[in-house]
Amino acid sequence: MKLKTKRAAAKRFKLTGTGKIKRRHSHHLHILTKKSAGRKRNLKRWVSVSKADEKRVKMMLNLG
Repeated sequence: MKLKTKRAAAKRFKLTGTGKIKRRHSHHLHILTKKSAGRKRNLKRWVSVSKADEKRVKMMLNLG
C-alpha cells in the first residue's frame, strides 16, 4: 500500500530548493490591533522548522 501524505501538514509546510522545510508564524490572523507594526511584519515571514521538529514533519510529508 502506498504511503499517504498528511494533508494538514502538506497545507502548512513548504519545501525550499535546498531541501529545508519552512513554516509560517502563529498569531498573525486576528487581534492584530494590540500588536506593534514590527511584530506583525516579522510574523508575516516564513521561517525554517527547528531541528527538533524536522524529522517529525518529514515523516508527515513522506520525505524520509
